[in-house]
Amino acid sequence: MPSALIVDDARVIRILLTHRLQELGFEVVEAANGKEALEKLDQAPSVSLALIDWNMPVMTGIDCLKAIRADVRFASLPVVMVTNETEVNHIVTALEAGATDYIMKPFTPEVISEKLLLLGLIDQPPA
Repeated sequence: MPSALIVDDARVIRILLTHRLQELGFEVVEAANGKEALEKLDQAPSVSLALIDWNMPVMTGIDCLKAIRADVRFASLPVVMVTNETEVNHIVTALEAGATDYIMKPFTPEVISEKLLLLGLIDQPPA
């Protein structure tokens, strides 16, 4: 079973993403900030997807993304930024830092499914 790391300081977002990813067949690991996310990745290096918020305390999502990309173990890990940051320069910054894709909040469960389908991480969305 594939596993996903959800990184967001908002518990409600973690719950929403966890629910959707579990529907899609993922085991889920959660972190409330970038520093915690890096610790979770060290404990579970077989994670097959990371969904990361941008604005978090302790370590931001963009700093977490840069740290993930600096670690050769995670060079091919799909990392999707899921954030309120909707300005084009934020999207460009995330993609240049190594984000695989970008989802803007608020999002629907269908948006999550569509992104994962496009990334080849699921075969088809749930009915």
